[in-house]
Amino acid sequence: MTTAVLFSKVSRHFGQVRAIDGIDLKIREGEFFAMLGPSGSGKTTCLRLIAGFEQPTAGHIEIFGATAEGTPPYRRSVNTVFQDYALFPHLTVAHNVAYGLMIKGVGKTERLASAEDALELVKLPGYGARRPGELSGGQRQRVALARALVNKPKVLLLDEPLGALDLKLREQMQEELKLLQKSLGITFVFVTHDQGEALSMADRVAVFNDGQIIQTGTPEDIYQRPNTRFVADFVGSSNVVPAGFAGKGQSEEREWASLRPEAVRLVASGGREAKVVSRNYLGGLTRLGLELDGVRLSAVAPSTEALPNEGDTVRVDWSLEDVQIMAAET
Repeated sequence: MTTAVLFSKVSRHFGQVRAIDGIDLKIREGEFFAMLGPSGSGKTTCLRLIAGFEQPTAGHIEIFGATAEGTPPYRRSVNTVFQDYALFPHLTVAHNVAYGLMIKGVGKTERLASAEDALELVKLPGYGARRPGELSGGQRQRVALARALVNKPKVLLLDEPLGALDLKLREQMQEELKLLQKSLGITFVFVTHDQGEALSMADRVAVFNDGQIIQTGTPEDIYQRPNTRFVADFVGSSNVVPAGFAGKGQSEEREWASLRPEAVRLVASGGREAKVVSRNYLGGLTRLGLELDGVRLSAVAPSTEALPNEGDTVRVDWSLEDVQIMAAET
């Protein structure tokens, strides 16, 4: 499979600050790739290096086999969609979308026709005559997406483009972005700090922390088989407990296991005795806080079930297959 983006021992330092440090990364052609991590973890720096807005301090970057170092942004086969959209308020939607084509010297008739095609692609046909101030936040996000797509990039970079949207619209746009990526077949590189976005849309996810990639894999790999305590804590909700407590591995305190809340089951008999210390209604699910042998656990169960109250004693169990041993902490 063709490699769209390649990082080989890439670092970017700002004085004494190591934004990223010795990263190796391979993004495949045609995949939806998510860079996930907290603020300051290095994910946006990687995106800016791909775009050409930053140059590496060390290492090598390729975009479809071509060396990227020293190549200006406008000569790269990439386009970026920013969180703040960066639309020109004095231009119509059509002229905003066609702006990149104008810079390239494409004739007015051709570029406006291409802009209309791009607007139809993002489900905004007929909006070309409006101005950005007349649009909702979701519509402005679609215009920014159309402006990037009209240039027919090989790689589309998305820098937390859904962060300004409300929850319902954000979920709708997640689904639409995934469908659009599949229909176009181009490489999407999506930066986010929201693990729900990364898990729901990406083919593969790279989890960043402190300028390093901690783990790369499919959403299922990242969620079900976290390789460190950081990944288990950051991606979803997890019970991070000593491996011996979970019944798998050794008893050393430095050996940790991840046990997802949905794997902790309430049972009528057998298992181990625990006390319910909290109960939080989450709609379709209820989260139970449990205390077992001095260790706090979370469990989730359908809210339609008869569930214990705070202070009740219950019995809980889990399968050893759901216990994921992680790297020992140093």
